[in-house]
Amino acid sequence: MERAAPRVDEIPFDSARKRMTTVHRAPDGALRIVCKGAPEVMLRPPVLIDAPDTRTRAAARAETLARDGYRVLAVASADHDETPPRSTDAWESGLSLLGLVGILDPPRDTSRTTVTACEHAGIAPVLITGDHPLTARAVAARAGIVAREDEVTTGMRIRQGTAGPLTASRVYARTTPDQKLDIVQAWRAAGHVVAMTGDGVNDGPALRRADIGVAMGQRGTEVARQAADLVLADDNLATVVAAVEEGRRVYANVRRFLLYALAGGTAEILVMLLGPFLGMPLPLLPAQILWINLLTHGLPGVALGAEPVEPGVMRHPPRPPEESVLGAGLWPRLLAMGVFVAGVTLVAAVWAREAGRPWQSVTFLVLGATQLGVALGSRARPGSLANPFLLLAVGTALALQVAGVYLPPLRALLGTEPLPLVDLAIAGALSGLGHVVMRVQRWLFPERPPRSRSAPAPAHG
Repeated sequence: MERAAPRVDEIPFDSARKRMTTVHRAPDGALRIVCKGAPEVMLRPPVLIDAPDTRTRAAARAETLARDGYRVLAVASADHDETPPRSTDAWESGLSLLGLVGILDPPRDTSRTTVTACEHAGIAPVLITGDHPLTARAVAARAGIVAREDEVTTGMRIRQGTAGPLTASRVYARTTPDQKLDIVQAWRAAGHVVAMTGDGVNDGPALRRADIGVAMGQRGTEVARQAADLVLADDNLATVVAAVEEGRRVYANVRRFLLYALAGGTAEILVMLLGPFLGMPLPLLPAQILWINLLTHGLPGVALGAEPVEPGVMRHPPRPPEESVLGAGLWPRLLAMGVFVAGVTLVAAVWAREAGRPWQSVTFLVLGATQLGVALGSRARPGSLANPFLLLAVGTALALQVAGVYLPPLRALLGTEPLPLVDLAIAGALSGLGHVVMRVQRWLFPERPPRSRSAPAPAHG
């Protein structure tokens, strides 16, 4: 076909005209002009010279295909014995309809499940497309974004100013690149975090303007990939949902570590400040404090970052961007745990001093071991082996903490004294309260999920 009717000229596709025209040289030397485009701009004069009933039947058929989710193109042509003037009006008028082409690009089988997961997570999927409104509605309904009777906002209505607020719709059809940009800006201006997915050249501006631009790695154009912040290697929206879940896991683990570390630090400060008032001039030596910090914030702290995602985390709405990482009730919890750890340590120290035991070694052992108990109580999935590294890290740190009391080289370094087994058992029992109280306070004061907001908008171009 390319050899028999080579292309000699063309008018490229334009999102405003919604059609493309090519000119071919026929074997007899004549010229054939072929035009393809959206039915609503093709099936009317002066583009077509066909009879009105032909255009009416074609428009009805195009609407039926669009309702079934097909992308529809109308194709028309005209033959010229001599070269017509090179202009849009001359080439794209007086054509005869050849037919309609229906292109089906069905959503993935997992699309509805993915959209449902987004809805549960407080993410509102929005469809922005250049397709016909009926096609857009059918595709959105199949994916579960909207119901079939829901309203679709069109680029024409946006241009005329009759679409209302741009954030009031979930499906936008027959949009131009600048309108996609306006829609993204409208969602951002409403206070939402916007993720925009796209694959075409005309998606570039919106991908760049969105908070997170996500390009398709397989079918995406180079322009889209360069404009985006992330590239999906598998072109699967479910990967975005998995990334959101991973992001929430990381954020939860940051808060988990802060609660653990700051509660321990608060406890150490309180012990050093209140100890002298209880008859202990120097509750802990500098080397002992450094040793405790090394063991509690070392391996256990790193292991807390590997905690798995908590059950139900994808059924909470997103956290507001302005919320502090220590917000949502974390400050009171860490202060309460710090006071508790300090209280247990000081009670053990006072008892040891009154009983004539080596109270500084008891203080050293209980303070470190209780913090390790808090680490175990911070697990996202207690009672499971979801993060064995944390169990190993806490076990190792606890062994080193006990070694600091009994191993001669460490005793000389840290200035501790060995404890009788009875005292060790009492110290161990008191330290176990760290785990118990951490679990109880997590049950009494669970992580406060953020308040639900009206649709944050991941947009799909």
